Amino acid sequence: MILVRDLRLAPQEPLSALRERAAKKLRVEPGRIESLKLVKRSLDARKKDDIHYVCAAAVSIRGAEALLLRRAKDAALYTEPVYEIPQVKTSERPVVVGFGPAGMFAALVLARAGARPLVLERGECVERRQQAVEAFRAGGRLDPESNVQFGEGGAGTFSDGKLNTGTHDRRISFVLREFAAHGAPESVVYDAKPHIGTDVLVSVVRSIREEILSLGGEIRFSTRLDALETENGALRALLVRGPAGEERIPCRRLILAIGHSARDTVEKLYTQGVAMQPKAFAMGVRIEHKQTEIDLAQYGRARGTLPAADYALHERLPSGSAFTFCMCPGGQVFAAASEEGGVVTNGMSYSARDGENANSALLVGLEPADFPEQDALGGMRWQREIERAAYACGGGDYRAPAQLVGDFLARRPSAGPGAVLPSYRPGVVWGELDGILPEKITATLREAIPALGRKLRGFDAPDAVLTGPETRSSSPVRILRGEGCEAALRGLFPCGEGAGYAGGITSAAVDGLRCAEAVLGQLGEQT
Repeated sequence: MILVRDLRLAPQEPLSALRERAAKKLRVEPGRIESLKLVKRSLDARKKDDIHYVCAAAVSIRGAEALLLRRAKDAALYTEPVYEIPQVKTSERPVVVGFGPAGMFAALVLARAGARPLVLERGECVERRQQAVEAFRAGGRLDPESNVQFGEGGAGTFSDGKLNTGTHDRRISFVLREFAAHGAPESVVYDAKPHIGTDVLVSVVRSIREEILSLGGEIRFSTRLDALETENGALRALLVRGPAGEERIPCRRLILAIGHSARDTVEKLYTQGVAMQPKAFAMGVRIEHKQTEIDLAQYGRARGTLPAADYALHERLPSGSAFTFCMCPGGQVFAAASEEGGVVTNGMSYSARDGENANSALLVGLEPADFPEQDALGGMRWQREIERAAYACGGGDYRAPAQLVGDFLARRPSAGPGAVLPSYRPGVVWGELDGILPEKITATLREAIPALGRKLRGFDAPDAVLTGPETRSSSPVRILRGEGCEAALRGLFPCGEGAGYAGGITSAAVDGLRCAEAVLGQLGEQT
């Protein structure tokens, strides 16, 4: 096949128009193209009067493709990426703890390899978890074991389902193809900024679970890892707590994919001597604007047939680095607490991205030297301290502190909303963020917001809403491992975002694949 690049497509044009444009690049008649597959699509909105998609397509041509390439423009040979999974025969059953993107893809590969993995997930299946999350958002009780952070699908299930990543890895195409095969829109395979949406993610997660089970895997929900049993520097068993109480599970190989919020598990492993170190991360707030205003800023007009506009902003300042993260067009600010007595915010959108507001994390980069306590868990304790301060500010019912941008910059408390109505449920408490967030964060944000407003018109609008705190952007802890993904404790494979080796759904899934490959390599040596 031939990869043809730099194919222009107007927003209202069908994908079928690419056939004629690819033929023109290759200097052949369109009828000679036997098949065309879209490989990449990105929206170019740099010129407001010429907004268009830039595409790359893989085409199959009747005739000698090598000869065509000599005269073709913007073309190269194309080979479909292949991800091969080795087959193993073993009586040993590897265990995966955590069923977010990292654990899910690790378990999927292990199951396809014939290793019949046992998956332990402290939260509930996605159907029951969805009910618990909605009840909490409606003002009900927080379930500390099954919530936005814990349960089937991990924290990414209740998000925008963004699959774009800054990493470059051969495994990414496999991850995207698997999401599409399990019910995500086909566009996730080729869009430069792919997303699924919370409403679709629920069924995708369930489909992946069903495949793992069909291949001999086992998944135990509401089962939490409490401790490791070791002997002579090697893993021997897991001590877990599930619906039937405490249980000892023999285990020689464990993929630990607990996510970035399982603080109690991290604390227990730390006391057991599992090697960890503090890791740079970021904290801040969620910022909300009218989606129509973001559309105008990015497109110069109402979006019409264009997708809801997004943005990604960054500013380096003498006081620190501030940036937007996990931007959710047409989305909502989401209640994301996992510990009783703490308020946490996150962002979410449905697949249509048709909500009234746009929201994004607005974060300040933090180094271990900034942490109040300098040991491996110092950042984690700092997160908890901020979340508890926010909870106290909200009156103890998980309402989140909120402040208008204009008031925040003027250092005065807010009494209520302007044009932008906050979307956070169960509700917000208007006031000041300075008593909740550390000065390092508030000082940097006060410098950054006007600067970011010069990059994106209206970003610093006085009635934009800041809701906080956003503390769970990534893990502040790294669980150490070697080049083969194995920790100093033999048989332990720290994995994904919670172990400090990923930063989003796709990168976490890719790391799950790496760890599964490492486990399969060891199991293969036994056969």
